[in-house]
Amino acid sequence: MGLIEIEGMEFYAYHGHFEQEQVVGNKFLLNASIETNCTKAGKTDHLNDALDYQKVYNLIKEEMEVKSYLLENICSRILDRLYTEFDCIEKATIKVSKMNPPMGGQIKRVSVTMSR
Repeated sequence: MGLIEIEGMEFYAYHGHFEQEQVVGNKFLLNASIETNCTKAGKTDHLNDALDYQKVYNLIKEEMEVKSYLLENICSRILDRLYTEFDCIEKATIKVSKMNPPMGGQIKRVSVTMSR
């Protein structure tokens, strides 16, 4: 078994409960951790035998372009797509962080992490 981690993906998107968030937008950071069998790829050195993390990134990018009210919805949609697109995934964890959330105080980020 192996663990593929894509860390620090940055997106500017229009997610949020408040109307202003969906108009002005905000910066979001994402981390993905995916458990998969890396044995064959480790031996053959062929991308066809591995989880293509460029495709994972592109999938996440597409989902970040779809407006959501909640970070939980973003995580859930990404996990749904990952399991639909890649049958080699044993476990996946997605962490979505909204930077400088409008909560009436000095807050660096708020995050939601979901695993499946």
